[in-house]
Amino acid sequence: MGKIIAFAFIVLFSTSILLSQNVSTGGKEDLIIKGFLSTTLFAQNQLFEFGNGQNAEWAATNNTQNQWFYGGDIRNSRLTMIFNGPKVSSDWKLGGVLEIDAFGGFNGAGAYSPEQPYPRVRLAYADLVNENLTIRIGQAWTPLFGNVPVSLSHIAFPLGYGTAGDVGWRFPGIFVYYKFDSNGSPTQFELDAAAFEGSWSGPGSPITYTDGGNTGTPQFELRLNLESKVSTDTKISAYVVGHYDQVNLTPINSTPSVNLTGTAIEVGASLNAGDFFLQGNLYSGQNIGQQFGNMAQFSTKDSNLSSTGFWFQAGYNFSKEWSIYAFYGNENVNKDQAKSLFGNSARLSNNLMDFMVKYQFGPLGLGVELLQSKLTYAINEDTQSGTQIALSSMYGF
Repeated sequence: MGKIIAFAFIVLFSTSILLSQNVSTGGKEDLIIKGFLSTTLFAQNQLFEFGNGQNAEWAATNNTQNQWFYGGDIRNSRLTMIFNGPKVSSDWKLGGVLEIDAFGGFNGAGAYSPEQPYPRVRLAYADLVNENLTIRIGQAWTPLFGNVPVSLSHIAFPLGYGTAGDVGWRFPGIFVYYKFDSNGSPTQFELDAAAFEGSWSGPGSPITYTDGGNTGTPQFELRLNLESKVSTDTKISAYVVGHYDQVNLTPINSTPSVNLTGTAIEVGASLNAGDFFLQGNLYSGQNIGQQFGNMAQFSTKDSNLSSTGFWFQAGYNFSKEWSIYAFYGNENVNKDQAKSLFGNSARLSNNLMDFMVKYQFGPLGLGVELLQSKLTYAINEDTQSGTQIALSSMYGF
């Protein structure tokens, strides 16, 4: 894997050369290289989690006493290699995807570290395709990962991710997608099913496959998708997905087993009507911290933690170049359960708002965003507010 990552970054920083040449592989497949270069210059008046800059999601308890600070972030930058494989029979065709970004941490902690982020593997899977049927093996997005808010600053960590209704994650597993024959109808249906590894925040270690998720059952999800072309300039889509898993909160070689059941249901929809755009989703579940539900909190006892979240985003294109987007998301966990599990540090609810003005200049997108989080903690149920202002660019190739 180290050689693959090294090769990928050579490709990333030599894109202009590769695009003007033929790219050869070791097999019979064609290779398509795509991705984007992302830069965000930001200012914040509060510390955020999962971090500051491009992965800021909610205002943290550590405040800066209203002192603004600023920085630059390139970690959203992404490289995707798509392998268009050969036919292996009259019915089956192969393919695959390898995708990386720069959210693998920093090279050290000193003055030069912020400019040297490490790469991170996002996706790595192979596809077997037979007309309407696709079987995917490897690390891919779970069916619970649905609509994605539009943003130029929050891409790898989308708006509302783990804190305002946006859930789902990527895991190694087996994913099956089947498109039903539409017989010329403008409405199409697809059924997705997946079984993939579990993950939890203890007991044991996720990176040695000994944590509660790996000693429980695999995760299972089923999703039904609908897409319909209402008119020449109007399209709608919708989906519903269910989730089930069990984690074992008893360490390996210990008894008795203490199983914690994770369940979730999510619905989402989007509308494209001329220059107008609207999308969103709603979920409700329990014990799904591994899927960025429960405001990314993990039950550590034989006790459930439930939550509900939603978000929606509206957009409008004034022209081919200018557009605006407005986002609002909210998430709430069960207060009594959260306080019992985490005490004063429990995150109870969050309101997240984002407004973006975007200018598209060919493959280059420029955007100004205003992000605000209002998070309620268990301690005195105080609300912690934080604001981020971001100027971002994204060059797609």
